[in-house]
Amino acid sequence: MPRGKRGGRVSALEGGGEEEAPSAAAAVPSAPWAFPQPPEAAAEQVLLRGIFEIGRNSCDVVLSERTLSWRPIQPVRPAGDSKDDVLHKEEFIELKDIFSVKLKRRYFAKQHRNGTLLGITLFICLKKEQNKLKDSTLDLINLSEDHCDIWFRQFRKILAGFSNRPKSLKIFLNPQSHKKEATQVYYEKVEPLLKITGIKTDVISSTNVLAHSLHGIPHVVTATLHIILGHLQPVDVCTFSATGKLLRFGFSAMFGFGGRTLALAEKHRWMSPNQRRDFAVIKALAQLKPEDCEISFLPFNSSQDLQQRRAQGSPKSDCNDRWQMIQGQFLNVSIMAIPCLCSVAPRGLAPNTRLNNGSMALIIARNTSRPEFIKHLKRYASVKNQFNFPFVETYTVEEVKVYPRNKTGGHHPEEEDQPHETVSEESFPWNVDGDLMEAASEVHVKMDLYCLLKKPA
Repeated sequence: MPRGKRGGRVSALEGGGEEEAPSAAAAVPSAPWAFPQPPEAAAEQVLLRGIFEIGRNSCDVVLSERTLSWRPIQPVRPAGDSKDDVLHKEEFIELKDIFSVKLKRRYFAKQHRNGTLLGITLFICLKKEQNKLKDSTLDLINLSEDHCDIWFRQFRKILAGFSNRPKSLKIFLNPQSHKKEATQVYYEKVEPLLKITGIKTDVISSTNVLAHSLHGIPHVVTATLHIILGHLQPVDVCTFSATGKLLRFGFSAMFGFGGRTLALAEKHRWMSPNQRRDFAVIKALAQLKPEDCEISFLPFNSSQDLQQRRAQGSPKSDCNDRWQMIQGQFLNVSIMAIPCLCSVAPRGLAPNTRLNNGSMALIIARNTSRPEFIKHLKRYASVKNQFNFPFVETYTVEEVKVYPRNKTGGHHPEEEDQPHETVSEESFPWNVDGDLMEAASEVHVKMDLYCLLKKPA
């Protein structure tokens, strides 16, 4: 928040509390996020009208059902003098972009209570380029306690009316992601915004591929603001199980090359993330070998209503005749419930996958030469079709069962300097959302439905 004169501090505090407001949102005096008032706004019911100082200008401020608008108050000019009309047009923000409101007070040195009221601070979500969101503030300056109290209560009532916004969240953190800075990023960029809104959190230490696929950019503040504003998006999620036991939930998985690469990288965490990734890819390519597998899958039934299938639970008696099976030598098997946009695949590992239609992409790379497989991998970073190879097969499915028929697991002693460099013998490495999962038997991947938070269409 902006500082007061020397010896004091300025803060926006709800109800005039004692602690300073978080500094996550920086005030923008020039109001670059305000737009000319739309014509339809004139017909809205006016809730409040008053005078506040905004950006050093005394303004006539109007709070209506959907917008907050203001116009600088100008002295009376001679008739026909429109010199400053363009510079002082009415501006507005939409109420749905406000995510918190606080009373703004100044506290002098050693003063802990009853700070001097300065006005009201609105915390606002701004829309930037490339789907990016940014937090900012709008200060409505007025020294009247009664005047500010009326407006403050009305803003609180409006915010309480957004019933789809969360009141509490369970946060999953992966302490190893983002160069092991995920925890620091959360406490520096995410938690301050959640505190401003008063959302209760329960933090549990647990890739931002999901956020990238939902928002189009891997930007933590954008994802946080979508959550705060209650933007809902149903998203498909998979269950992973073995021998009838649930292993985990996830959105994407790779078996074979993708799993072995991650297993190698996990054994070299002393390297920097980029070095570890490059080393693991090169070594996995040098040791490239196919897995002898049997893969059964249930093709996606697009003709049946999704909600009807969910309600029926897809009875196996009705699906047995639809199961298909393929077997052979496979270099990689990918199962994707979301497009999986990431830095190495800007269009996505499975670009044709929908977010919430109940289907998964099953992508199989059969055994081929190392140069051909490398060509396939390089296509992910280009605009060319990465699946346009004779050894690559794609299916749209609802369920998949992967049964490795060779029992050597992820460990090849004839090619390893250290016998247990990847994973334990008779277990197979899976890359599930960037986390290593080991399984010693058939893995059953099934579609389910979950609800995440995202910018609405």
